[in-house]
Amino acid sequence: MGRLTGGDPSLLRRINSAVVLHALRGADSADSPTLTDLTRITGLSRPTVEGVVEGLIETGLVVEMAAEEGGTKRQGRPARRFRFRAEAGHLLGIEIGPHRVSALLSGLDGRIVGAGAREVDESAGADDRLERVRQVVADVLRRAGVPRSSLRAVGVGSPGIVEADGTVRLGTALPGWTGLRLGERLRRSFRCPVLVENDANTAAVAEHWKGVGQDTDDLVFVLAGLSPGAGSLIGGRLHRGYGGAAGEIGALHLLGREARPEKLLSTTDEPLHPLDEQAVAAVFAEAKRGDLQAQAAMERFIRRLVHDVAALALALDPELVVIGGWAAGLDGVLDPLRSELERYCLRPPRVALSLLGEASVATGALRLALDHVEEQLFAVETTVTARR
Repeated sequence: MGRLTGGDPSLLRRINSAVVLHALRGADSADSPTLTDLTRITGLSRPTVEGVVEGLIETGLVVEMAAEEGGTKRQGRPARRFRFRAEAGHLLGIEIGPHRVSALLSGLDGRIVGAGAREVDESAGADDRLERVRQVVADVLRRAGVPRSSLRAVGVGSPGIVEADGTVRLGTALPGWTGLRLGERLRRSFRCPVLVENDANTAAVAEHWKGVGQDTDDLVFVLAGLSPGAGSLIGGRLHRGYGGAAGEIGALHLLGREARPEKLLSTTDEPLHPLDEQAVAAVFAEAKRGDLQAQAAMERFIRRLVHDVAALALALDPELVVIGGWAAGLDGVLDPLRSELERYCLRPPRVALSLLGEASVATGALRLALDHVEEQLFAVETTVTARR
C-alpha cells in the first residue's frame, strides 16, 4: 500500500476500519468484544476505535448488542459490546454443470444459509441452462427469505477456459458454451459483481478453504470425468496460466497419449457420447458386478487418469493431489496413482479423495465471491482467487 503519511487521512481511516472490522468478524459470538477489547486486539487508540465503530454502525456492518446479549453479566454499568453483522449482505456460489446446476447462499462470514439444485439435460442449450440457473437462484433466495438486493457478490464455476471478463473462450463440455459471454449474461440478473471461474479451479479453492487441502498452499485438484480438468494452487494462489487454460489435462490425448476417455470407457466398438456421464456410471456398475469388459474399460480409464495426473504433478510438484468429480467414487483409483507418483516424483505428493463431493464447485464459487467482498471490506490486496 506504500508508506503512510499525515497526508493520507482517507487511506488511514480505511485501514483502521478494515482492522477493526476484521477483529469484530473474528470475535467469539458468545462474548462479543467491547471497545476495550478492540483497542487491545487492534493496537489502535480507544478514540480511534470508538470513531471507527460508530462509522461501521452507520454503514450497517456492525451493531451494538443489547445488554442481555453481551454474555456474562457484571455489576455496574455494562460495557458496550459490538458484533459484525454477517446478515448485512449475502453471497452466492453457483455451479453450472452438464447434468445439474446448484447454488449456495451465505452471509458475509461465509456460513451457508441456503442451498438448492436442479437437474438439467446434458443436451440443453445455453439459454435453457441459464434459465435453470435463474430458477435455482430464485428458489434459494425465496426459501432463505433473502432479497436479491442483499447480494454483494456472485461467484460462478463453469466448465471451459474462462477469461477474466467471464467469457468462455473454449467449452466443449456443454452445448453452445464456446464463445458464450457467460459473465455478461448472468450480470443481467444481478445488481452486484459476478465473477466466473473454471469449475476445476473453483473446486481447488474449495478444498483449500473447507476440504482436505486446508493445511497446504500447494495442491492440485483433479475434476475427473469424460473431459477431465485440474485446478491448482501454487504458494496459496490460484494458478490460471497465461490464457486461463492451466490444468486442461483432458487435451493430453492430442499429444498422442492414448484415446479419449469416451473411447477408453466403451465396452463396444462405439465410443460413449462425450457428455453422457450416466453411461459411464453404468459401465462402473457393470464392472462392480463382475462384467469383464466393463472391468477392462474401467482399468483403461484409471490408467489414463493416473498418467495424466502424474504428468501434472511432475510439472507442478504439489504437496497434495485431490481427486474429485464422479471418478472420486472409483474403487482403486488412489493406490495406482500413489504408485505412479512414487515412481517418478522425488517427493511424491499426498493423494486424497475430495471431502466436499458434488458441493466442491459451488463451494469454491462461493469463496470466489467472499474473496471479492473481503478485498473491499478488509483492504486485502491479495487473496487466493485474486486475478493479477
